[in-house]
Amino acid sequence: MSSQDIPEENLPAEQGAAHGAAGHGGTAVAQRVDEDPFHDPGLPAHKPRIQDIDERAAKRSERTVAVLFTLSMAATVAFIACFVVFPVDKLVYIWPFGRVSALNFSLGWTLGAALFFIGAGAVHWARTLMSDVEVADDRHPIAASPEVKAKVLADLAAGNEESGFGRRKLVRNTMFGALALVPLTGVVLLRDLGPLPERKLRETLWDKGKQLINMNTHEPLRPEDITVGSLVFAMPEGLKHDDHDFQIQIGKAALMIVRIQPEDIKDKRELEWSHDGIVAFSKICTHVGCPISLYEQQTHHVLCPCHQSTFDLSDGARVIFGPAGHPLPQLRIGVNAEGNLEALGDFDEPVGASFWERG
Repeated sequence: MSSQDIPEENLPAEQGAAHGAAGHGGTAVAQRVDEDPFHDPGLPAHKPRIQDIDERAAKRSERTVAVLFTLSMAATVAFIACFVVFPVDKLVYIWPFGRVSALNFSLGWTLGAALFFIGAGAVHWARTLMSDVEVADDRHPIAASPEVKAKVLADLAAGNEESGFGRRKLVRNTMFGALALVPLTGVVLLRDLGPLPERKLRETLWDKGKQLINMNTHEPLRPEDITVGSLVFAMPEGLKHDDHDFQIQIGKAALMIVRIQPEDIKDKRELEWSHDGIVAFSKICTHVGCPISLYEQQTHHVLCPCHQSTFDLSDGARVIFGPAGHPLPQLRIGVNAEGNLEALGDFDEPVGASFWERG
């Protein structure tokens, strides 16, 4: 059905007007047919910005961009400072957030500010100093011709010149500074993967003169308390179960004490570090750090229940079976003036499972 078959009152107003005009000579219809309904309106006329015609305004924009980049650098430095200054467990009251972690709150705001000022500086630079001339270009084949490649390179060079990247050294240098400092936030966050070990993995609470305390009775151990074939567990004097770091400290200082006939001890140093056949070894397995508790008095072997590493306590606690990589560390012991067993120093090597820089 053509428009001529539709009643005139049902036609769109514009088409009805054209239809009515056509009824009076047809000149409007001919004009509509010749007109392209998808014609290209073209680009509006370019209007220069104040920075394009006034160098003082351009300088002001340049200083504004530099200030934003500088603020980003300051925020990055503040991020690192907050990470160092605020302890991880410090809480502060900040309205309207309430009680929050001082570390998390400060890190979030400073990192957000560092990224925001970089973005704001880049946007302000693009809107006020870079060229804003719109360029229309026809579509071209995917495989660019040599002429197109040459044009792209020329446009790139022109864009570089128009951006002022080479001329406006203040903007360029402060931008480089901001972009160079922001990645430091990620490097600093690596520090939060865990506390620095320092020498904590190499040292325990054992020291010269510290008495051996029975872990069951919490009384100092005396030589007569330990009989041949018995197994006793001890901890350092001064360590208490209600200490906040008890589990950390006992995980390194737990001691296993057995009494062996001196003539049955095969290792010379083990005999020298013992007292009347009483030897003290770390209770922590050197495989993955499980506590050892299975003792066979006839063979003087101890067995780790986790992965069956077996150590010979009569021969320097050397490994005779299982995945453990080295013997149990021995603690040199003696007797003090009160007749109680005491340590004569710390372990001569780190206890427990191996770690990456053990040695």
